[in-house]
Amino acid sequence: MTKDFSTSVMDRRSYYGISKETVVSDDRIKEIVENGMKYTPSAFNSQSARAVLLLDKQHDKFWNITMKALRNIVPEQSFKPTEEKINSFKSGYGTVLYFEDQAVVESLQEQFATYKDNFPVWSQQSNGMLQYVIWTALQNEGYGASLQHYTELIDKDVKKEWEIPDTWKFIAQMPFGKPTAQPDEKQYNFSKEQIMIYK
Repeated sequence: MTKDFSTSVMDRRSYYGISKETVVSDDRIKEIVENGMKYTPSAFNSQSARAVLLLDKQHDKFWNITMKALRNIVPEQSFKPTEEKINSFKSGYGTVLYFEDQAVVESLQEQFATYKDNFPVWSQQSNGMLQYVIWTALQNEGYGASLQHYTELIDKDVKKEWEIPDTWKFIAQMPFGKPTAQPDEKQYNFSKEQIMIYK
């Protein structure tokens, strides 16, 4: 049963307990990512966002790379919590890697010098929207996901492994899988004072 948009927005949460059990086909996951890339808005229609979809064994490889990098900087005696966290992400079925193509951003900066300082900000805003669209769409299909930011630490290794262009700036990664545990109840600090309305 298809959810309405408001329900999807309210239901989206971070899931850290996930498994490799498939919920929909790989083709459907690919379609979700492709639709997100195609229809998410961007300033000046720049379409500078890029994504890499890693499934199954390639997903495992990504988190093995991340684990190895973290072992090099986290003291062995305090590594266990880090190991457990990375293994929880690896326990999922796939990961979406998010990037911004700096060649596109820099080209726009040259074309529209008046807005030069704005384009990096706008590109990040658009990437955030893309992440949210894909995250919510995956959850609508029955997957649980979370957003992680192991980027600079593994940037070179990731780009080498999957032949990713140097102009792609690594923004975030989104591990997903079938939920094995529900998120804790979330506290919302919303108040009417956060919004100003004039008519």
